[in-house]
Amino acid sequence: MNALVIFSLLAVLMLTGMPISISLGLTVLTFLFTMTQVPLESVALKLFTGIEKFEIMAIPFFILAGNFLTHGGVAKRMINFATSMVGHWYGGLGLAGVLACALFAAVSGSSPATVVAIGSILLPAMVKAGFPNKFGAGVIATSGALGILIPPSIVMVMYSVATNTSVGALFMAGVIPGLALAATLGGVTWYRAKKFDYPRQPKATWGERWISFRKSAWGLLLIVVVMGGIYSGMFTPTEAAAMSAVYAFFVAVFIYKDMGLKDVPKVLLNSANMSAMLLYIITNAVLFSFIMTNENIPQALADWMLGNGLGVITFLLAVNVILLLAGNFMEPSSIVLIFAPILFPVAVQLGIHPVHFGILMVVNMEVGMCHPPVGLNLYVASGITKMGITELTIAVWPWLLSMLGFLMVVTYWPGLSLWLPRYLGML
Repeated sequence: MNALVIFSLLAVLMLTGMPISISLGLTVLTFLFTMTQVPLESVALKLFTGIEKFEIMAIPFFILAGNFLTHGGVAKRMINFATSMVGHWYGGLGLAGVLACALFAAVSGSSPATVVAIGSILLPAMVKAGFPNKFGAGVIATSGALGILIPPSIVMVMYSVATNTSVGALFMAGVIPGLALAATLGGVTWYRAKKFDYPRQPKATWGERWISFRKSAWGLLLIVVVMGGIYSGMFTPTEAAAMSAVYAFFVAVFIYKDMGLKDVPKVLLNSANMSAMLLYIITNAVLFSFIMTNENIPQALADWMLGNGLGVITFLLAVNVILLLAGNFMEPSSIVLIFAPILFPVAVQLGIHPVHFGILMVVNMEVGMCHPPVGLNLYVASGITKMGITELTIAVWPWLLSMLGFLMVVTYWPGLSLWLPRYLGML
């Protein structure tokens, strides 16, 4: 009964257009003061212990690194490198977009940032080269979602905070699914380009490829700094995030010189605003999770499922449906912080590996970012292409269907997510 009251109240507040973080906070406070006898002292203690986790510090640092790279010319250099490698294939610029999004995802950790950085440069170039606007929008809006699956990923850090799962293991677990999804999206792009005979670029020489690689190398090296540092044990994921922010600042200001020192305060302010918003959501989500646990809602759900003989296959299918429906109305950070504390204990009780469950949730978030009505990537792509949401929804459907198929593979093939971290001895 209490679970129904909590979720009904949260849904009503969200439907009024109130921000997720405030809806969460008001739901918790209303429930605390009217329907439970939990001492406020224990709530305050839980609030402070819940947000003093070292992993949370990774979030502002990854956001800062992504902003330095977005404002700098890293994206343009990555696009040039990707175009030189695959531009001569069918749908060459589209394939370059998928590859550039995968590369930029590996240094930014954010899907909207990837769509903005790659899309604002590549989409006008694709239209100029003779590609339909819908084709370019479909490629970039869906490929930009790789930003939260290919590590480092801010959403993975959120999941780690909510469930106490290793961030390093999650990052490594995202590598193979991320590359597999990039290959899947690239396959759809190539097939449609061949089917409709879209233009191809002149084949670059190996000399031209080397020059474009050398120009983009400083940006690409950030992937080595973050992933190599974590895997080698040189630094923790949080320390890797701090290193990536310092490295991105140095590259943008002193090596590529796309930014001046006078632009740095603006980037710092933008990053602080975004970090404050996410940290406020985390704070309220910690309290929401505390209420859920205190009312034994996850345990009751697990007992009900096990008592009715519902196994792993049914549970995972239900999780996908719930998360895809949530993706219609909420953005990824909020979904992870609200649903992970409820679904995670049930998953553990059913024997599902925490890291596999985390990757499953992240792939669901990716799909959610590409479908209406609140697909963040659709709104970002709409701002770049000046296309309506309905028109964009039609544009992305071939890629979106392939993402749904990929979601099923990730859901029922744990080895795809778990092989690499196990091979590296992280599990």
